Amino acid sequence: MKHSDFVHLHLHTQYSLLDGMIRLDDVFKKAREFKMPAVAITDHGNMYGAIDFHKHAFEHGVKPIIGCELYVASNKLTDRIATEKSKHLIVLVKNMQGYKNLMKLTTTGFLKGFYYRPRVDKELLKRMFMRGLLPPAPACMVEIADLIMQGNIEGAKKAAISYQEIFGEGNFYLEIMENGIPEQKIANAGIIEISKELSIPLVATNDCHYLERKHAEAHDVLLCIQTGKTIKDPDRMSLSTDQFYFRSPDEMHQLFSLTPEALSNTVSIAEKCNFSLEKGKFYLPNFTIKNPERNSQRILGKKGKGRAGKAFPRHSKT
Repeated sequence: MKHSDFVHLHLHTQYSLLDGMIRLDDVFKKAREFKMPAVAITDHGNMYGAIDFHKHAFEHGVKPIIGCELYVASNKLTDRIATEKSKHLIVLVKNMQGYKNLMKLTTTGFLKGFYYRPRVDKELLKRMFMRGLLPPAPACMVEIADLIMQGNIEGAKKAAISYQEIFGEGNFYLEIMENGIPEQKIANAGIIEISKELSIPLVATNDCHYLERKHAEAHDVLLCIQTGKTIKDPDRMSLSTDQFYFRSPDEMHQLFSLTPEALSNTVSIAEKCNFSLEKGKFYLPNFTIKNPERNSQRILGKKGKGRAGKAFPRHSKT
C-alpha cells in the first residue's frame, strides 16, 4: 500500500479534557482511510492518553507518535500572574529518552508550575536533558506568532533562535497552519520569512480538535461546558471556524501548495519518531533503605507488635 506523504502531528484527543473530541478508535480508522503511515497525539499539558493511544495505534497498523502541547510560562513557572498568557509548544517523542523527558516536563508542570493550567518554562527546558524530543512550534498563540502579529519580526527571530538553541539544530521546526483565521495568514507569512532567513524547516499541521468538519458545532458546545458559557454568549471562547478537523492529505496539499516541503516534513518527522513501549514489563523505582532491620523494628515494635503495644490482627481469608 502506498502511504500518504502527509501525517497529522498536532492533534487533540478526548484526553484534552473538554477541548478535544477525537476518540482513539475513530482517529486510527480515519488515518488508515487516508493511508497515513503515522499520527501523533498532542494533548494539552498532559500525557493521559499516551498508553491507550500507543495500544490502539498498533491494533490498527498505524505508527503512534507520542507528544504533548506544553504550556510555557511567560517568565518563570512559579510565577502566579492572573493576566499571563501562556505560550504553547508542541513536542514529539523520538525515543525512550524523549518519553522520559516528556514525563518529567508534564509532571513538573502539574506539581510546580500549575496555575490555571500545568506550565513549564524556558529555564526548565534548558536545564533538562532535551535529547529525544522534537519540537514543531505552533504557528498561532505562541511566542513567535504573537511577536509577528505585533509587527516585531526581529523579536520573533530571537525567539526562534532561543528555541533552536534549546533543542538543537535539526530538531526544531516552525509550524504553519491554515484554519480559515485571517490572522493566520499574517503569522504564516512571517514564519515562512523567518524559516528562509534562519534555515529552520517548516511543518504544516491542522491543530485537529474534532474528527469531521460537521463536528464543529458539537465542539463549540463542549467549549461552552468547559468555560461555563452558553452558545448565545457573544464573549465566549470559540475556535471561530469549523476547520479544526482531521483534514485529508488532498485538502492539506491544496492549502499548502506553495510550501510543499512543509507537508513532506511531516513524514520526515514521523520517520524520526521511533518510540515503542515494551509490553508486559513493570518499571518500578529502586529505593535504597538504610538499616532495614532497625526501620522494621521502629514500625512494628517488639515481637511484631505495633507502637501502641498491640499485636496486629490476623486477616481471615474471604
